[in-house]
Amino acid sequence: MEFNQQDNNNNSIISVDKNAVILSHVTLSIPCFISSSHYIKTPDLTLEKLDKMALFPLSSKDDIDLLIIGTGKTGKFLDPQQQVAIQQMGIGVESMSNASACRSFNLLLADVRLVGLLLL
Repeated sequence: MEFNQQDNNNNSIISVDKNAVILSHVTLSIPCFISSSHYIKTPDLTLEKLDKMALFPLSSKDDIDLLIIGTGKTGKFLDPQQQVAIQQMGIGVESMSNASACRSFNLLLADVRLVGLLLL
């Protein structure tokens, strides 16, 4: 899926497919984490392994108040315990398909929101 870049945000997404996401300056394999000024590959992270301990090093690099989780081709829900744990960190959380997650991330990034994207 191709995206049109409206502005010059550091980590806005240009395109995404099932194996990789392309930012304006780098291509990342999925799974990965992206925020407004930080990105990192997360090769061992899965939806089932997502907890405070896995999320803290990612979210501490860039202050975020909303985490969008891309769960692949189709949207999957987080376990209620996972949702509560993430919300206890002061971070709102939404899960959806990767394509929807990337579109939402770009929109919120353009609005200068403190948003993080985790593609699994």
